[in-house]
Amino acid sequence: MSLTNPYGDVELTSPQALRALAHPVRLALLDRLQRHGPATATRLAPHVGATPSVVSWHLRHLASFGLVTDWEGATGKRERWWQAAGRGFRFTTPEDAEGQDAARQLRAAMFARSAEAPLQWSLRDEPRLDPQWQALAALSDTRFVVTAEELRRLEEAIEALLAPYVQRKADPLPDGAQVVRMLRYLLPEPGDDEAAS
Repeated sequence: MSLTNPYGDVELTSPQALRALAHPVRLALLDRLQRHGPATATRLAPHVGATPSVVSWHLRHLASFGLVTDWEGATGKRERWWQAAGRGFRFTTPEDAEGQDAARQLRAAMFARSAEAPLQWSLRDEPRLDPQWQALAALSDTRFVVTAEELRRLEEAIEALLAPYVQRKADPLPDGAQVVRMLRYLLPEPGDDEAAS
């Protein structure tokens, strides 16, 4: 864990790793393992819309980049159990053209995956929440003007503020604690008039 990675996320550094994760089934597998814990390919298959053999192949591919690992707690050897290697992952856009292209592919896959999340939350989860939690749900769409250095510092400050909650262990939780998902995009906009019209 470092100042630039306060959550201890798996850091993707190569274009090959970025491309490996830029696949809907792999993103779904990693998300499922991070949210629900260790599972076999057979157990994961219905949740990601693929057969167990296809899921197994994708899991091995994710493992080759350190995103998933064998779960040591498995009691039987009949099926291979997998776990997410970290609570999350992160990457920075490389400076070379190949890395930039791979980062764009992964961002596009992540945006596509999360595009429906707020609507699904509103339809499926919000009605089941206590009124207190419904009132705390928030959405904002804000533009602000910063330098690149100020934006970097702002992102570091946000991550430092969230880190104790992201790293909180599941047991014991404070009374009334609830899992909260935060979708956070920082999308710098070009300064030309053509993009604004």
